Amino acid sequence: MNAFDALVALGGDRVQEHAPLGARTTYRVGGSVRLLVTLSSLADLDELGPLMTETGLGILSVGNGSNLLVEDGEHDVLVVHLAGELATLTWRDEGELVVVEAGAGLDMPKAARRLASDGVVGFEWAVGVPGTFGGGVAMNAGGHGDDLAASIGNATIWTAGTTETWTRQRLGLGYRTSALRVGDVVVSARLYLHRGDAAVAEENVRDVVRWRREHQPGGANAGSVFRNPPHDHAARLIEAAGCKGLRYASARVSEKHANFIQADATGRADDVFTLLSLIRDRVLEDSGVTLISEHRFIGFGVTP
Repeated sequence: MNAFDALVALGGDRVQEHAPLGARTTYRVGGSVRLLVTLSSLADLDELGPLMTETGLGILSVGNGSNLLVEDGEHDVLVVHLAGELATLTWRDEGELVVVEAGAGLDMPKAARRLASDGVVGFEWAVGVPGTFGGGVAMNAGGHGDDLAASIGNATIWTAGTTETWTRQRLGLGYRTSALRVGDVVVSARLYLHRGDAAVAEENVRDVVRWRREHQPGGANAGSVFRNPPHDHAARLIEAAGCKGLRYASARVSEKHANFIQADATGRADDVFTLLSLIRDRVLEDSGVTLISEHRFIGFGVTP
């Protein structure tokens, strides 16, 4: 029995073949992957991890799919989704610090709300990040003048078949970047925060939520499409290039915020990608700035 068949047999209901993935993303469009493996504990990872590696498939960890676009069709990719024990949150006081342990499968907004309600401050901004800690570490998620790099101490990473603790320095967190490579899976993260006033923290959370509702669109989107270039804003450049409201087939640039693309129900991921490419070309022609996407991709000749 080869590694692929062994993984399917041993994994049982933890392994899904020909799994729809685009529908699990916040764009709600796109194709499927050859295998979807759901891990709910470190024991699952220890048991299935070696076979995952031996399949020879590209491995990609996906949480909420809130910055992911999956090309239409099926892809020979193994997607890892973390749940159960790998999506938990605990915290403890250690002197003047609050040490937070977060599973990579945990939603960052949920953590922000729970911490704020207990008077743990410094993470309120994350209520505006619609992803999990795994993606948050990989992309150094941020917003409202803060990011994960400001509070992370270390992270547990499954890489090349082994589980390691990476220091903040080794993680190499920058503006929407990290030292993580395709195939690396974030298992958990440790943050260092502080005690404060719970009422103030909860009001900060509400302020972030209000701001998002006022300034960012709803519907099927994956947040900011492009990184802000130095000393400028991608949305301003996109609007200046005449792309605000631009439509390509089943995808359009938001009228509310030009750095968001919204996908129509029953639309196509390929339309989103084509529109993304058109925006980048028009901005380059108009301003000479090459925009860099914040999105991760499956297919489109990009990754994994």
